Amino acid sequence: MKIIDLEYGDPRLESDLLPVLRELRPHLTPELFAEVQDRGRVQGLRFTAAYADDGQCVGAAGWRIVHNTSSIRKLYVDDLVTAATARSTGVGHGLLAHLERHASDEGCFELNLDSGTHRTAAHRFYLRERLDIVAFHFTKELKSPDGEAARG
Repeated sequence: MKIIDLEYGDPRLESDLLPVLRELRPHLTPELFAEVQDRGRVQGLRFTAAYADDGQCVGAAGWRIVHNTSSIRKLYVDDLVTAATARSTGVGHGLLAHLERHASDEGCFELNLDSGTHRTAAHRFYLRERLDIVAFHFTKELKSPDGEAARG
């Protein structure tokens, strides 16, 4: 397996990473993904892809370094997904290890991610990877100014 960070504008973001990312985020169209990249770039959004030996993208991570009062400096994982065809093959472990190295290199005190309450298999994986459940994440869905749902 080969894990690489994809730079902003790399065509593999759409051709390779997006199909895997859509397994977790099915609402992402190529257009919406491009918009998220454009707007997220100024917030430090980056993407990492995991490739199988045959060159197929089998894992995707979206992440950023965040500075805040609770953690001071942390690596926050927006998205972590392994393609359904490659689950339980070490892809998630490899991606997390890669992100931990980034966090260490950046002087982060934590690596954080959120996971939907219904994703119990993912929770078992995170606990095996020695991540702890340390908070509840509360959400209130908002409408855009035109009254539509804020997300695609």
